Amino acid sequence: MAPGVEHVSALTRVTQKTTAAIESASSKRTRRWFGAEQLELAGIKTEPSGFVVLVASAASVLALVGVLVGLASGTWVLWAVGLAVLAPVGARLVVSMRTSQRQSRFADQVDDTVQLIAGGLRAGHGLNRTIGAVAAEAEKPTSEELARVVNEVRLGRNLADSLAITARRMHSDDFEWVAQAIAINQETGGNLAEVLDQVGRTIRERNQIRRQVQALSAEGRLSGIVLVSLPIFVFVFLLITNPNYLSVFFTTVIGVIALVVAVLLLILGTVWMAFTVRVKF
Repeated sequence: MAPGVEHVSALTRVTQKTTAAIESASSKRTRRWFGAEQLELAGIKTEPSGFVVLVASAASVLALVGVLVGLASGTWVLWAVGLAVLAPVGARLVVSMRTSQRQSRFADQVDDTVQLIAGGLRAGHGLNRTIGAVAAEAEKPTSEELARVVNEVRLGRNLADSLAITARRMHSDDFEWVAQAIAINQETGGNLAEVLDQVGRTIRERNQIRRQVQALSAEGRLSGIVLVSLPIFVFVFLLITNPNYLSVFFTTVIGVIALVVAVLLLILGTVWMAFTVRVKF
C-alpha cells in the first residue's frame, strides 16, 4: 500500500455504496419521514441514509422472523409483511415522540432564555453577542437551536428572521413572541431589555395556566393509557397461561388477518385518544 493512502475495507466500501444508492433512491415519503430536518428536530445525530439503512435492516430481520413463525401454518407471507411493516412505523413513532419531547423541553426553557437575553442586554452587550452567549450557556435543545441561529446570522440571514424560523420549527408560540419583539425593536428602536422582561412575564403566566390545564387533563390521559394497555395485557396473559386458546390467531389465515386488523385498530384508537386528551393552549 502506497504511503499516505488510507486503506478502506471491503465492508466499508459496500456500506458506502449501499448508503449512496439508498440516498439517491429515497422517495419523497421516505425523506418526509426520515429526512435530515426530521432527524435533526428529533435530536438524532445520524445521516438520513444511514437511518434508512437501519430501518431497512430491522424490517428485514422482522420479516425473517415472520417467515419462521408462519412457515408451519402456511401464513408466512402475512407474518413477514406484518412484522416488516412494524420497523418503519415504529421508527416513525420514535422520531415523532423524540421530536415532541424536544419541542416540549424547548418550550419549557423559553422563559429562562428570555431572562438570559434580557440580562445580557442590560449588561451592555449587543444582541448578537448575547444570543451567542446564551447559546453557549443554555441547556439542550435551546443551546442547539440558538447555535443554529448564530451560524445563520454569520452567513448573512437577518437575526429576527432566523429566530422566527426557529420558533416555527419548534412549534413554540412563546418564542414566536420573542422573535416578533426583536423584529419590531429592530425597526422602531427602544429598550429591548424592558420589552423582553414584559414578554417573559407573559410567558411565565401562560406556563402557569398551561400546567394547571395539564393537571386537569391528567385523568383523561391516564384513562387513555389504561384503555390501550388493557387489551395488550390480556392478550399477553392468555398467550402465557393458555396459548391453545389463541392458537387460531397464529395458525389460520383468517386468524392472522383478524390479529393484524386488531393491531391496526388499536393503533388508530391510540392516536385518536391522544388527540382527544391533548389540550391546545
